[in-house]
Amino acid sequence: MDPLSALLAGAALHAGFQAVVTAVVYPALAAAAAAPGWARVHAAHSRRIAPVVAVVYASVLATWAWVLLVRPLTGWLVLAAAGSALAGLSTALVAAPVHARLGREGPRPALLRRLRRADGVRLAGALLGLAGAAGAVPA
Repeated sequence: MDPLSALLAGAALHAGFQAVVTAVVYPALAAAAAAPGWARVHAAHSRRIAPVVAVVYASVLATWAWVLLVRPLTGWLVLAAAGSALAGLSTALVAAPVHARLGREGPRPALLRRLRRADGVRLAGALLGLAGAAGAVPA
């Protein structure tokens, strides 16, 4: 496999994962906020999703390292990089800290809203990364 195809595969994995989180995982987590046992539900969510997040983000980072080592940057790759960076930064700077606060403070509505907004940014970033990666692969 060449590095651009690997980048496309990693971006597709990331976008698919993020779409599932947005459409399925976070709505289920938000629905559990009103039920008793929030701390248990949130802890289980965090424990189960962490390895998946690690695999997805490691795949994206590894493919970017490969691409950057062997390919010159093009407009499509800059677009893909911007999307990947947007998703990664919104995860590291917003979503992860909000999850930590949800674990400590419980399902406060303001925290849940902030998490969903950050998630929307991550989904947009993942889709932007996928579009850029798709454009970067020669026809």
